[in-house]
Amino acid sequence: MAKDLYSRLVKARSSRIWGRLAYGLLKALGSEIPRSVKIGEGFELVHGGFGVVIHPNTVIGKRVKMYPGVTLGRADIYQPAASSRFEGFIIEDDAILSPGAKILCKEGILKVGKGTVVGANAVLLESTGDMEIWAGVPARCTGKRPALE
Repeated sequence: MAKDLYSRLVKARSSRIWGRLAYGLLKALGSEIPRSVKIGEGFELVHGGFGVVIHPNTVIGKRVKMYPGVTLGRADIYQPAASSRFEGFIIEDDAILSPGAKILCKEGILKVGKGTVVGANAVLLESTGDMEIWAGVPARCTGKRPALE
C-alpha cells in the first residue's frame, strides 16, 4: 500500500492540477523530488525513499530503483549556483541507487549508465558505464552486473 502511495505521488508531481500537492506531500514524507525532475515509467522509491534529495536538473530513466538517503547534488555548493559549471544528472534505465549513495557533480552532466548499481554509502563523483557496480568513498568500479533479461 505505501509503495503505491509513493509511486502515485512521484507520478502526480507532473500534473498541472495535483503536482504541487504531490510534491508537498512527498517533501513532508521526507523525499525532496522537485517537479522539474523527469522520471520514467516503473521508477521505484524503495521503502518510501526517506531522505532522498534529487537536484532539479535530473532525468531519471525507466525502472530505476532509489533507496532511502540517496542524494543527487552539486559538488561545488561553496559557489553561487550562477557561477557553477554543473549542468545536471542522467540516471539511465534499470540503475539501482543503494541506501545512502551520494552522487555529486562539479561540472557538466554526470551520467549513471544503464543497469549500473551505486553501492550503499558510496560517493560517486564521475560518470559510469553500463552494467557496472560502483562502491566506496570515492566510488570506484568494482565489477560488472550480469546482463538484464
